[in-house]
Amino acid sequence: MKAIIIEDEKPAARMLRRKLDQLAVNVDVMLHSVAESINYFSTNSHPDLIFLDIQLSDGLSFEIFEKIKINSAVIFTTAFDEYALKAFKLNSIDYLLKPIDEDDLANAVEKFKATRQNSDPVQIDFNQIRKMLSNPFEQQYKQRFAIKIGQYLKLIGAEEIECFYSENKGTYIHTIDNRDYLLESTLEMLEKELDPKIFFRVSRKFIVPIKTMKEIVVYSNSRLKIILPTYKKDDVIVSREKVADFKHWLT
Repeated sequence: MKAIIIEDEKPAARMLRRKLDQLAVNVDVMLHSVAESINYFSTNSHPDLIFLDIQLSDGLSFEIFEKIKINSAVIFTTAFDEYALKAFKLNSIDYLLKPIDEDDLANAVEKFKATRQNSDPVQIDFNQIRKMLSNPFEQQYKQRFAIKIGQYLKLIGAEEIECFYSENKGTYIHTIDNRDYLLESTLEMLEKELDPKIFFRVSRKFIVPIKTMKEIVVYSNSRLKIILPTYKKDDVIVSREKVADFKHWLT
């Protein structure tokens, strides 16, 4: 079986590739944009299976299929939750919510193998999915995170989060009860998943929800410093280039 990953976040693509290697799924190619994918599929044979992110850096991945007829089976890898899942389920082999769980991935691969034995690839109605994704009245953002702790999963609600931060190439949740949990994600991925009315990425290192900002004080070089209730590892600074947008966001 040959597979291709289409994912604009390169760390997420590499992580998915490692998990698929463990399932003996051969990923020859990883593509990261609409334009790159169109160019590849125009000149190369198509795989058995595509792991497809919805939002790419240069547009929605549906644009690939509008330009090129592709008969590969599709498993969506998406940060969208609940409201669009019916569309994904009806129009693909399966869907995987980020961060991707190993067991869910294995089940999706097995489902593809079983489907391939019995029928042609599902014909995807991208217009239906596009309509659901673009409807502002239906759009929802991630409300909880599943954190793997040993053999267990801990659910953390968005209302429990004091901040997200990056450290030593890892991404962490810091909760209001002063605990830290490692995420299989990046701050760039989280920006797409979180409600922008509630969360703001104040710098390359921090994403902070408005309700946990205890104080905001003027800092050096026209920057701002955010005081959080329990997070004390580092200063949470609004970077200079984000100060204007941050002030507008607050109001």
